[in-house]
Amino acid sequence: METSRTEGCPVPEPAAPLPARLPKPTEWSTLAVASVRGKSRLVACKNIQPLKLLQPASPTSACHVVLSSYGGGMVAGDAIRLRISGGADTQLILSTQASTKIFRSIDGAVAEQHTVGELGENALAVVFPDPVVLQAESRYRQTQEWNIQPTALLLLVDWFHSGRMDLGERFAFTSLHSELRVRVDGRLVLLDRFAFRPEEHIAAAPANFAGYQTFFSVFLVGRPEDARFQRLAAVLKQQKMPGGASPHFSLSGQECVVAVTQARENVWVLRAAAHSRMALQPLCEQILAALADGELLGYNPLGRKY
Repeated sequence: METSRTEGCPVPEPAAPLPARLPKPTEWSTLAVASVRGKSRLVACKNIQPLKLLQPASPTSACHVVLSSYGGGMVAGDAIRLRISGGADTQLILSTQASTKIFRSIDGAVAEQHTVGELGENALAVVFPDPVVLQAESRYRQTQEWNIQPTALLLLVDWFHSGRMDLGERFAFTSLHSELRVRVDGRLVLLDRFAFRPEEHIAAAPANFAGYQTFFSVFLVGRPEDARFQRLAAVLKQQKMPGGASPHFSLSGQECVVAVTQARENVWVLRAAAHSRMALQPLCEQILAALADGELLGYNPLGRKY
């Protein structure tokens, strides 16, 4: 080692700087379902905090996985990343243990949840979570991306509350961003993107949410010739409100409003807004009752919950 001298004392040359530490690779929670002896089995499961995956027993051949989280919600900076694989001929139900609470952000950090899923031939996936509850000053972003085979069937619910309604908290959050993409055999068939910042928009305006506080969307993607798709599409179509196109129909006087459309021959979309969660319960029960059909899940996966 070379040295220099200062007043007769050797001083070592400064050491070379250490190389920069490589960034830690992003970790994903994963779950994989395969058909084993005629039943859908969870064959791979990996939890990355703050996500926790639970598997309650199913009375049929379907596989039920419940998404939970440490602390009952997500704090600013949390990032949940989940990869889902449903093999050929499998049946998968994804639900949540309770409402997903998004706690306030004090430093501008965002709570994020990203889901990537794939379904094999003839697979069925039902994604039916409890609502996301956006608390005051919270920031939340979610993305979902699914790629399904032409004979697969996907029913996906996206649901959020304007805040802790029981406490009178309404649209006090800072930002919400939600994006859903569904591809069939690699071809994009559904893109749903929504963003809202209450400080930049008037939430109570008729062009936005009017007086409604909870918002429920259902997306159905499948093969039009599939009897399962036809059964669920018929149930969604039945929810369309009579008189909704009439000039004398008053949205403000309705406890719950529902709109249903066939976006493509293989895509149906239902959207509902209500003053309370209980006002949406009959709609949820009708969809869950249809899922209990023998051609679908064969039981109501949330029957014991509510």
